[in-house]
Amino acid sequence: MPAVLFSLMLLGALCSLGQAMSREERHRLRNQVVEMFDHAYQNYMDHAYPADELMPLTCRGRVRGLEPSRGDVDDALGKFSLTLIDTLDTLVLLNKTTEFEAAVRRVLSDVRLDNDIVVSVFETNIRVLGGLLGGHSMAVMLKEGGQHMQWYQDELLHMAKDLGFRLLPAFNTSSGLPYPRVNLKFGVRGPETRTGTETDTCTACAGTIILEFAALSRFTGEPVFEAHARRALDFLWEKRQRNSNLVGTTINIHSGEWVRRDSGVGAGIDSYYEYLLKAYILLGDDVFLQRFNIHYASIMKYISQPPLLLDVHIHKPLLPARTWMDSLLAFFPGLQVLKGDIRPAIETHEMLYQVTKKHNFLPEAFTTDFRVHWAQHPLRPEFAESTYFLYKATGDPYYLEAGRTILDNLNRFARVPCGFAAMKDVRTGSHEDRMDSFFLAEMFKYLFLLFADAEDLPFDVEDYVFTTEAHLLPLSLSTGPHSSSIPSNRTSKEELDDSNFDWTCPNTRLLFPDPAYPRNLREPIRSAVDKSCPRPAPYREPGMGHPPLRAQDFMANNPEHLELLRRMGVSLIHLKDGRVQLVQHATQAVSAVAAEDGVRFMQDMMELSSQQQKEQLPPRAIQIVSHPFFGRVVLTAGPAQFGIDLSKSSTGLRGFATVAEPYSGCSEITNAEYVRGHIALLQRGQCMFAEKARHIQKAGAIGGIVIDDNEGSSSDTAPLFQMAGDGRSTDDITMPLLFLFHKEGNILLEALKEYREVEVLLSDKARDRATIFKGKPLPGRPIEGSADVQEVEEDCLTEATTPTSFEPIGQSQMSTLEVDELAPEQVTPSQQEVSPVEQDTSPAEEATPPEEEASPAEDVRPPEEEATEADLTRPNEERDSGDREEPEGDTDSSSQSVDELLADWREDLEAFQQMEKDEL
Repeated sequence: MPAVLFSLMLLGALCSLGQAMSREERHRLRNQVVEMFDHAYQNYMDHAYPADELMPLTCRGRVRGLEPSRGDVDDALGKFSLTLIDTLDTLVLLNKTTEFEAAVRRVLSDVRLDNDIVVSVFETNIRVLGGLLGGHSMAVMLKEGGQHMQWYQDELLHMAKDLGFRLLPAFNTSSGLPYPRVNLKFGVRGPETRTGTETDTCTACAGTIILEFAALSRFTGEPVFEAHARRALDFLWEKRQRNSNLVGTTINIHSGEWVRRDSGVGAGIDSYYEYLLKAYILLGDDVFLQRFNIHYASIMKYISQPPLLLDVHIHKPLLPARTWMDSLLAFFPGLQVLKGDIRPAIETHEMLYQVTKKHNFLPEAFTTDFRVHWAQHPLRPEFAESTYFLYKATGDPYYLEAGRTILDNLNRFARVPCGFAAMKDVRTGSHEDRMDSFFLAEMFKYLFLLFADAEDLPFDVEDYVFTTEAHLLPLSLSTGPHSSSIPSNRTSKEELDDSNFDWTCPNTRLLFPDPAYPRNLREPIRSAVDKSCPRPAPYREPGMGHPPLRAQDFMANNPEHLELLRRMGVSLIHLKDGRVQLVQHATQAVSAVAAEDGVRFMQDMMELSSQQQKEQLPPRAIQIVSHPFFGRVVLTAGPAQFGIDLSKSSTGLRGFATVAEPYSGCSEITNAEYVRGHIALLQRGQCMFAEKARHIQKAGAIGGIVIDDNEGSSSDTAPLFQMAGDGRSTDDITMPLLFLFHKEGNILLEALKEYREVEVLLSDKARDRATIFKGKPLPGRPIEGSADVQEVEEDCLTEATTPTSFEPIGQSQMSTLEVDELAPEQVTPSQQEVSPVEQDTSPAEEATPPEEEASPAEDVRPPEEEATEADLTRPNEERDSGDREEPEGDTDSSSQSVDELLADWREDLEAFQQMEKDEL
């Protein structure tokens, strides 16, 4: 059976009922991509190099060990100028040959690979080894062209070989699966080098090696690299679940046992499937295609529920493992294009596009009803990747419009003076001081290719395969002279079967003869997303009136209310952690009617508490709108339980910032003439928040921002919390007060120090720049004519999906409800009466939920996880015995302990951290 290479571009093109984009408009967008790349790349070179990454809000480089640790995310950083290496072949694709030559010289003279530092094998392979190999491919191509790089003597390849040998010790395991981390200088030597102690790795981490290692082997003639990568893939294939033909998310590298048995196409597994198909494309080995096709059939049978892709259990594939999807699965429509399965690719891409339009970016995770589950967006390129491949396959100009949307949103919401900043929260538009290397390596490649003509490209991309980091490896490697030295991994047990092969890609013109066909696929999906907003009101049984005591009237220290509860069979218990637990025993009610009233009261209390919980931690946004920021820098802020509610203001509050004296704000303001009409900056501590607010309000301030005095604190690593009142009426406070952690507050203070006059906008979410500067030309417009102004779509799909609603209790004989007494103004009136006075001293006293206090601070913690059970405990979720599950949005009415809640939260966070490890 001959080996056949896939063509990376499907034949034929679909006509579109929509109007095709003009050549001039495509060229304008192509030029805009180049301008945006220049903005990001030049800022990295000016402010960050030789550091691994740029921190675009503080305009400096991220050096591992000098910045607060972000946990596993930092394992991508190895003090080897990561962003520059990752960007090498992007420079060539964008026709920046001079810059490429200069960059190669910098890499050769400045970069060291023998640093005593522990790095992720997966990240280092796809970003650094892949970047060096992609750069080498480009250098050879340019040298053969006769005009550039004539001095080049395979120096990048020599560096790649050196790095390959530094990664090899990680593969010294009985299974052949690599350790997840390796020390660049000392390899894997146990605890003394902080390596060799791990037992688990993700499937993608072990299965996303073959392209880079095989290319290295065939470029250098050293078969050892490809041999180790094949051995790891063979082991994963042998450990697949034989009935479902699916693989789990995490595997024990020594025993081969599945540690996490959930299976999907997103975080933890994604690029394993991608590399099976692309290994066949690059290397021409039929075994890889057979394995991919067998896996793909199972994916389409169990995981694909068009347009959704939902995780399942590998042993029980008909049982869903979670009710949300992560953003990394956005690569899958592009992979389906390479497979030749266009219809589901169109459907899933359309779902992702509609979610993107609802939230401006694709949230890190979103629910099956398209609401935000994890609100971050670290400028991931997977959606742009699939958009490009679908346009290449169909020629449908619809995908050019999708690309325009990506460009516009990046410029409107992520562009800052020193580059592009990741979104901390797509709901508010707040930023994170982060610009990952993959943003330059991938995003601009795919967007440039989307809008460019063939004559705009310095080479034919059809001669290359894209790695998962979008590095370019030449297809000519399949016939390389060293391929024959690689031992075959075909065994007698694994015979090739023609039924597992589609030897040709379909012609899309034959697949979809009706030009309206793609639109007919997309319309129902668009409607489904639209209809999920708003969510219908909770069901209330007709004829059910209010019980004798309403939840909103209940006071825990009112003897009459307690007696009414007793008659309804409801008892009240004060818990050690400060919460009040309500328990109903229907059999202890004085009558059947009273028991029914008790059920209604509990339902009413659940509904009230659920609503309060939804409102408990709405993040707010502080947007710097003066020169040179012009609305491009957005800081995540915590709200106050008193003063103006910014979520009810359509315009927010805009004013110049000034530092109050005294800075603590705990006594009468002495610089009232400067504070009057301004937004006052205050330091946390020494007195209550409400007291600070009253002092600056008396001085004439129009608003206030409290900045944490705990040096190094950041919303990256600490949960947001509400600033509570002082136990008495705060109706006299009529201005907004917001809270910034030290890191975000320092950005504002540094801006004030440098520019003296700094204007800020306080609002519930970042405002579109066109709205801020309406009637005036937009400052800092990236390119004349760019679509910086566009209709602001109301985003009603933004509430966190940490479960906060409860189903009716129904026939249960006992129900339990727990409410928090910590924050008087965020719970029921009963708790206001019995709550201790809040002090501006510690997070625990500022309504920080117990879970947050008990959990270690994680900088990758999603904002949704900050909204915890301050008012209600989370009910038990359905569980499959023996399998760990991610928390789901649906709840039942049974009670759950705090320990179980923490376990659930930790599992959800674990999944998020796993996603960070396998971001591509």
